[in-house]
Amino acid sequence: MNESINNVKRRFGIIGFDPALDHVIDVAMQVAVTDLSVLVTGESGSGKESVPKIIHAYSPRKTKTYIAVNCGAIPEGTIDSELFGHEKGAFTGAVDSRKGYFEEANGGTLFLDEVADLPLSTQVRLLRVLETGEYIRVGSSKVMKTDVRVVAATNVNIADRIAKGKFREDLYYRLNSVPIRVPALRERPGDIYPLFVKFAADFSDKYHVPTISLTEEAQSLLRAYRWPGNVRQLKNVTEQVSLIERERMIDAETLKPYLTGPVGSNLPAVLPSDTERQDNMQRELVFKFIAELQREVRELKTTVMQLTQNPQMYVPTHHPHHVLPDTPMAADGHYPLVTTHEHHGEEPEMYDASEVIEDSADHSMAGMEKQNIIAALRRNKGNRKLSAQELRISERTLYRKIKEYGIS
Repeated sequence: MNESINNVKRRFGIIGFDPALDHVIDVAMQVAVTDLSVLVTGESGSGKESVPKIIHAYSPRKTKTYIAVNCGAIPEGTIDSELFGHEKGAFTGAVDSRKGYFEEANGGTLFLDEVADLPLSTQVRLLRVLETGEYIRVGSSKVMKTDVRVVAATNVNIADRIAKGKFREDLYYRLNSVPIRVPALRERPGDIYPLFVKFAADFSDKYHVPTISLTEEAQSLLRAYRWPGNVRQLKNVTEQVSLIERERMIDAETLKPYLTGPVGSNLPAVLPSDTERQDNMQRELVFKFIAELQREVRELKTTVMQLTQNPQMYVPTHHPHHVLPDTPMAADGHYPLVTTHEHHGEEPEMYDASEVIEDSADHSMAGMEKQNIIAALRRNKGNRKLSAQELRISERTLYRKIKEYGIS
């Protein structure tokens, strides 16, 4: 063994220091030099796809073809053709002969992901090729030979499938010559925060935004969560927070809405469903894009009006108030400025009517959002927590919107 486990991690972009993860890599490297079949088990999103890549890279077959096949994504009617190929005219649409993956990967490695989803008829064909190296194309009677190393993976309990008659027991033992179980993310809690840091840096580079960080309480929350979607879910959460949150230092209250399901032993899920969580995040993104668009339109309008060099036109670069569309125009061609606060007898501010017409369109979305917030606060008698729940946004976001719109 010429390379250490740490070198393997760097080569394949694997983040983690847990002994259970190191054991998986060590076994994969040891079995790589053999031709034994390997069955990789573990929950969805735990990173099982890295194991066959390591096995192939450290095997004598490393210069040959490596093919990964998701058995669960191929329709039952075409899976035999995909794996073993077919002859011209074998079925409707078979206008030409086609090589299957066992033929394409001859001399190399074939990774069969979600192998438990294979139909029973295909399992019979797979067992034969594993035992003898022989297979027959769909629509042919000619026996063909192949020399392929098979690594299979599944996220289901195959013993249950066998008991229900959905998976062949002899195929299971043939695939399971060397079992490798990839631990779930919650089983290696020390790796959760390093993974978050890595993903946060990646998304900072991808989206050209400052890198997010977590407070100590948020880090504890991150480690306490069970992560049913494992590394894949952690990556998705990191991406969502990186895109949506304006503050780059994320506290526990901000992080909670992004975590669904059981957290630790006493922290309940914050949102009742994935649908509501997605709606909340999409709403946040829409608000963010609208605000950016409004800012750019105001800046563009200011630049254009300055270029006209019209000294009689008043051009504000920013105005925090909203104009009601039905406000009557004054005789001098100006509209009174309408705010959320009473003027207490003071004369209302005035500005150019042409700008009001344009601004009323610019702020229509923000105006509707503001009115919805005001209405929710009235219905809940000023209770911000209940109002936030009704609006399906976080309480923190509601505070920010109240301040942004100057709602008293």
